[in-house]
Amino acid sequence: MALWRSVRSLPEFWRLLELRTVSQFGDGLFQAGLAGGLLFSTDRAAGPWEIVAAFAVLYLPYSVLGPFAGALLDRWDRRLVLIGANVGRMVLVVGIAALLATSAADRPILFGALIVNGFTRFVSSGLSAALPDVVPREHVVTMNAVATATGGAAAFLGAGFMLLPRWIFGAGDTGAATVMLVVVIPVALALVLSVRFPPHVLGPRESVRAIHGSVPYAVATGWLHGARTVLAVPTVAGTLGGLAAHRMVLGINTMVVLVMVRQSDTPSVAGFGTSALFLFTVGIGAFLANVITPGAVARWGRYRTANGALLLAAVTQLGGIGLQLPMMMLCGFLLGVLGQVVKLCADSAMQIDVDDALRGHVFAVQDAVFWISTIIALTAAAAVIPADGRSPGLIVAGSAVYLVGLAVHAGVVRRTQAPS
Repeated sequence: MALWRSVRSLPEFWRLLELRTVSQFGDGLFQAGLAGGLLFSTDRAAGPWEIVAAFAVLYLPYSVLGPFAGALLDRWDRRLVLIGANVGRMVLVVGIAALLATSAADRPILFGALIVNGFTRFVSSGLSAALPDVVPREHVVTMNAVATATGGAAAFLGAGFMLLPRWIFGAGDTGAATVMLVVVIPVALALVLSVRFPPHVLGPRESVRAIHGSVPYAVATGWLHGARTVLAVPTVAGTLGGLAAHRMVLGINTMVVLVMVRQSDTPSVAGFGTSALFLFTVGIGAFLANVITPGAVARWGRYRTANGALLLAAVTQLGGIGLQLPMMMLCGFLLGVLGQVVKLCADSAMQIDVDDALRGHVFAVQDAVFWISTIIALTAAAAVIPADGRSPGLIVAGSAVYLVGLAVHAGVVRRTQAPS
């Protein structure tokens, strides 16, 4: 009840929370609809390399270009960026629905989805960068957890809701096109909510550290300024190292589960449901982490909390070595908890330890690290995974990756004398 009153006492944060909720519901619906339409469609087929290609085309280009474009979040009124990004999302989603309805080839669909994801990343990075502008500093960790929990829950509700139109209209291209048309509704609502903010309330604020010069210069040097800021702030660099490790392990586990269920007798139905359930359990774990992380950070500090989460994750990963799907579901849930703890520590470091004039740059770098590490892991796993997906060695490799992430985080952040 006290937390609810705190949230309601911050009107601009409440508006930000509403926008994040509907935006991530639409994003969850879009991502699940696209996965169902391309990877589990009765009209299409997908093996390990097709899975890698889908992830790479959708996320790698923006991950490379995002830190350049992220400079715009620190230069333009973030409200205008949100409005423009949501307009772009809405138009392109309609176009993707038309492509699916006409059974177009994968390439144009993936290209359109790539641009949609680029706009979506603008929205998510903009919302995260703007949070400290509408929340007092002493409440940033707690309110970031509230925002992340709410947005994550909305994304998974959107992904789960996708199953309804898929069940009604079928698992083929027509059903996938229908899901895309439904996506337009929450994206349109996100656009309306973006317009409600007063100008400049979401930042960026004036600062002596602001990047001056022309817009092309700011964009062209976005990667450089973002990377420099990350390296200059050990709390950010260390937690991003730990977060990269978690994303790599999640990529490995996702590949194993997807390939295993694609070998089932009914991959378009039972296989898709099993894959969705695995990702859902990871998401439930992440939601729980949003509840427990503020208390853990208050008691042990960000440094020890992230270290403990990475160590426990390395042990938990080994629980899936038997490659039994129920046990992998349980491990996915626990890894969802532990990985989200690390991410929340990373978010807090960026929101508290980074100047507002550079925060958009750094969140764009985080987004790049997030997806590049996932795609690297998916590619490596696809190169060695057997046809049936049963590779205990990949599970062990995941545990080793967590230990490397722990070593990076512990070594880098320790130089700052373990700030809380």
